[in-house]
Amino acid sequence: MSDLRSRVPVYAPVTIVGLIAAAGMLRVLTQHWREGAVLLGGALLVAAVLRMVLPADRVGLLAIRGRGLDVLCYSAFGIVMTLLAVTITKGSLTPG
Repeated sequence: MSDLRSRVPVYAPVTIVGLIAAAGMLRVLTQHWREGAVLLGGALLVAAVLRMVLPADRVGLLAIRGRGLDVLCYSAFGIVMTLLAVTITKGSLTPG
C-alpha cells in the first residue's frame, strides 16, 4: 500500500477532484442542479479521503492547512452540500 502511495503523482489527487467537480458544474449548467450539487459534494468528500490517506508530499494542492483541519472542512462542506441537494424537493434554478 505504501508503495502505491509513493507512486501517485503530485497532480493526480487535485486532477481527480477537479474532474468530479467539473462534471458537477456541467450538470448544474444543464439544468440538473441537484445532481450537480451532489457531484460537487462528492468531490469534496473525495478530497477529504485523499487528504486523509495520502502522505503530505503526495497530496499536492489539496493541502491547505493541517491534515486534520483540511479533512474536517472538506468533509463538513461535502456532507452539507450533499444533504442540501438531496433534501430540497421544491424549486428550480429557472423562474417560471
